[in-house]
Amino acid sequence: MNTPHSLPADYVARMPKADLHCHLIGTVRASTFAELARREGLDLPAEPERVYADINSLPPDPDLYRNTRIPVPQDRSPDEPEVSYSLFQVSRWVTEVLRDADDLTRIVYEAFEDAHRTSSTRHLELFFDAPPAHLAGLGYSGCVEAYAEGIRMAERDFGMSGFLIQGIDRSRSGEDALALVRQVVDHPHEYVAGIGLDNLETAGPPERFAEAYALAGRAGLGRTAHSSEHAPTAANTVTCLDLLGCDRIDHGYYVLEDDAVVERLREQGVAFTVASTTSRRSWRPWRRASIRAMLDAGLNVVPCSDDPGMFPTSLAAEYRIMSEDIGATADRLRAMALGGVEACWLPADRKAALRARFEEELAALDDEFGLPRV
Repeated sequence: MNTPHSLPADYVARMPKADLHCHLIGTVRASTFAELARREGLDLPAEPERVYADINSLPPDPDLYRNTRIPVPQDRSPDEPEVSYSLFQVSRWVTEVLRDADDLTRIVYEAFEDAHRTSSTRHLELFFDAPPAHLAGLGYSGCVEAYAEGIRMAERDFGMSGFLIQGIDRSRSGEDALALVRQVVDHPHEYVAGIGLDNLETAGPPERFAEAYALAGRAGLGRTAHSSEHAPTAANTVTCLDLLGCDRIDHGYYVLEDDAVVERLREQGVAFTVASTTSRRSWRPWRRASIRAMLDAGLNVVPCSDDPGMFPTSLAAEYRIMSEDIGATADRLRAMALGGVEACWLPADRKAALRARFEEELAALDDEFGLPRV
């Protein structure tokens, strides 16, 4: 029997959601990758479907994580495959088989379709990477327009809204990042709403990208960054907020290392887009324990899907984990859904309309399930 502190699984699946941290390449279906890999004759170490099933990024140097407040697992997990493929390696293979604008439009449309079908996602913001060399003929604008066409089709078919986030590879130089952001600024597009720093946090400190983020800020672009995810310190998140001017933070689990930072982030209501599921299978229990601690500390946590096609997961599954495994209350789950609206990059009038839609849909679910309205 459900208590006021829990929600039925079907309610959680159907509640309206916004996904603000989702990597386009990580959404590509195993079946789509298999089809394109065979079309292109890509030489893989195993069948495409087997490669997807065996994604398991191995942890870096364990010495870096010896003394964290929430212990990081050092051993293998029981569900690790005999042969593992890293998320980054599989992402490179997927990128390699994308050959034209139609492929780009297709994977965006499928990302929205899956989000709508599996998770009742109403708004989706997708990270996309700089065009690879083999798609240079399309150019930046050609790639963006191909992606945008996928969003337009999804808006028409599913009643969703969506944006694109230009991903910045932190393993590259600050000069490379500045050139990429200048390209975004010089070729504005209605569907490109902001920038986001990604890749392994240990590969590049956030201060390296201050000039690129300043340019994005002057252009009115949204700004986010993966932070306190791989580097066991809260300092990077402070840098992302104070130096880079980020509007929200992706991940952020290691802010728990510093009580003063946690207090500040709680008072400011900084939004953290968190994912309980990661390609590092041994780290999944640590992720969930960290998110539970973030909730206990009163931080503004918003579930995301991150790389749903490859983990695999879905936004609904992440909400279900929040409810059933992490222990988020019914009120907190509803607040997370509305928090996704507040943290998204829609303009004020469209955000207000989306918030009203969420409130109406949540109220209808409360009535259907006989739950008290909040």
